[in-house]
Amino acid sequence: MPDPQISAIICTHNRDTYLGAAIDSLLVQDFAGEFEVVVIDNGSSDRTREVVEQRTGDPRLKYVFEPTIGLSVARNTGAKFASAEILAYLDDDAVASTRWLQVLYTAYQNYPQLAIAGGKVTLLWPPDTQPPRWLSPGLAGNLGAYDLGDKVIYIQQPGLTPRGLNYSIRRTFLEEIGGFDPQLGRIGKNLLSNEELQMTELALTGGWQVAYLPEALVAHNVAPERLNRSWFLNRGWWQGISECYREQLSGKAGVGQLSRGGERLARGLYKAFRYFSNPAERFDNLVYAYGQIGYLNAVLQGLLFTANNKSSQ
Repeated sequence: MPDPQISAIICTHNRDTYLGAAIDSLLVQDFAGEFEVVVIDNGSSDRTREVVEQRTGDPRLKYVFEPTIGLSVARNTGAKFASAEILAYLDDDAVASTRWLQVLYTAYQNYPQLAIAGGKVTLLWPPDTQPPRWLSPGLAGNLGAYDLGDKVIYIQQPGLTPRGLNYSIRRTFLEEIGGFDPQLGRIGKNLLSNEELQMTELALTGGWQVAYLPEALVAHNVAPERLNRSWFLNRGWWQGISECYREQLSGKAGVGQLSRGGERLARGLYKAFRYFSNPAERFDNLVYAYGQIGYLNAVLQGLLFTANNKSSQ
């Protein structure tokens, strides 16, 4: 097989129900050059390997087993086994539009300083399911929805960074920063996140560009078990913990985190009360407030750990 110009990577963990459709959406890409599809099986115990092997008659498809659980670990393994300079990551429960790889590749060819790019994400709801009344547009983002409009945008605010389920990165930049940080990103069933936000901060600090490409469209399946309030509260809790960890990694940890978290907690509770008659806005702000409790919990653990280390020295 000729050298690929772009490598599509799927990191998967026990998602055999969706995985086949994700792989198939890549194998039928309308791409002018050569590409490959690398599936990183991150310690799956279901039919993941069988799903991939059903399609290995296509020479562009590669299967790799990574036993160490963790999304960032799997992404780094994907980069190691991929051949191209441009790496495009698609979630195992997502479906790429037919020109997804072409849109991404063209952007990197046209803009040498482009380090990270991702596109619009729409949601695929389970059959006979409507979005619940308490789901706000903001919380839909926790399900993967991402839409900054129909024009290319160069991201300047890390909070607007492309979603990890529709994400690409230049290998040169990834190697420059030492890969994805294993301390961020999902590990098993915990919902640690913020790794993409951190990558965008590093890119912008280093003089690179980060882009939103609306035509690099991906659809994301909404798993039925996520359509309950407890999942969103749990997601908010881990978001708070992730934010605390990200601050620690960037040298921003300390007592000041307590005041920041406390202010955000109060703001979330105030807005939840203010929008009491609006179920979507009310729940959105309750999730935000609950996330700040997770943040503060992680801050206190970090401060106690630091104090114990100093006392034992």
